[in-house]
Amino acid sequence: MLKVVHINTYDGNGGAGRACLRLNKALLAENIDSKVIVHYKFGKNPLILTFNSTAIQKAYTAATIVLERIIAKRLLKPLKRTPFSFTWFGRSVINHPDVKAADVIHLHWVNHSFLNPKHLAELATLNKPIIWTFHDSNAFTGGCHVRYTCDHFVRQCGYCPLLKKADADDASHKIWQQKHDAYQQLKFNVIAPSNWMLNSVLVSSLMQDKPAIQIPNTLETDVFRPADKAWAKEQLGLPKDKFIFLTGFMPSRKDLHKGTSYLLESLELLKEKLGVSADKVELVVFGNRNAKDVPEFSFKTNFLGTINDDARLAMCYAAADAFLIPSLEDNLPYTVMESLACGTPVVAFTTGGIPDMVEHQQSGYLAEYRSSKSFAEGMEWILTHPDKASLQKQARNAVMERYSEKVIAQKHLQLYQQVANKPEAGGQNV
Repeated sequence: MLKVVHINTYDGNGGAGRACLRLNKALLAENIDSKVIVHYKFGKNPLILTFNSTAIQKAYTAATIVLERIIAKRLLKPLKRTPFSFTWFGRSVINHPDVKAADVIHLHWVNHSFLNPKHLAELATLNKPIIWTFHDSNAFTGGCHVRYTCDHFVRQCGYCPLLKKADADDASHKIWQQKHDAYQQLKFNVIAPSNWMLNSVLVSSLMQDKPAIQIPNTLETDVFRPADKAWAKEQLGLPKDKFIFLTGFMPSRKDLHKGTSYLLESLELLKEKLGVSADKVELVVFGNRNAKDVPEFSFKTNFLGTINDDARLAMCYAAADAFLIPSLEDNLPYTVMESLACGTPVVAFTTGGIPDMVEHQQSGYLAEYRSSKSFAEGMEWILTHPDKASLQKQARNAVMERYSEKVIAQKHLQLYQQVANKPEAGGQNV
């Protein structure tokens, strides 16, 4: 039986962690010997392994993660909130028995003092096929995880707009060089969850000789599924006679990555357009850490708080009439996939991997990038759509056809078998 080991920084904390665990579950259902090992384990699932075998090791890991963030703040511009990882700390994983026994090593998100370039290069000594899923852009940049319009990654980075001290040989260029040297030693195949990510990989200076393929993430379609909206609204204490817009965590108006300011502006525009009919609309926000520390929305807003239970989260999607995601850059955001799986159409900007999932005016609305006016038009389009049932059906069908567990597991299995059966381990074209 093919043995696959997945390596990720966290056990389900963040989109990459969830993607890793969901893929592992899908592979197990296909009778693949699949295991997950993480850098820092938050949960207590005994099936998820960790590289920390003692409390002292776990404490040290936590300390390096925190210390990296503290030091980074001194080097990054204070008003830039774009995630950026340095390479000061790291750990070796090559001596873990499950890593040594694996037929295929599958890397996921490995930042936060985990696999820096030095320890990535060490993997080459195992002479095993390596797959690496890029859940954001960090693997092929000089440190940033979100690029926006910056194209320095197509060269050798340097003059980084995020650093206080930016020049041709700044920290971003040094990190780029470290990665370049490591990647010259390490052969691996890249998985890009979205076409946007795949295209970025293909033009990046660090990945020009690495074979890459596009395979989406998956999710539990038996959990995230449609439910009767009236029932779901009743369960959540929401009015059955109101049109419900659902959105996720809104940190602040200044937040850049999540596009909060555009959502606020588009809601203001929609309220002006609706006039007296605006009282027929309500907003629901989940994932907010503190209802007292969120922006003021134009519509009556219900705060559901952080939701850690997938069944309840699915109920939230099912209760909503539309999901709003104003993100300015995202690879293949799970909130979009989860919403569509529950039969709830999505309004989003045309950015990142979102167009892979949302078919414009079929399963949702793709607004013009960074246009609050266009985003508001998308909300109005769904609000006034004459056949909302068809939107809901198309949303669910899109997920079942492209992202169901069996479909995605089989695509990964095909890649694993191709690289594992090659006489030379890793780096083969597929």
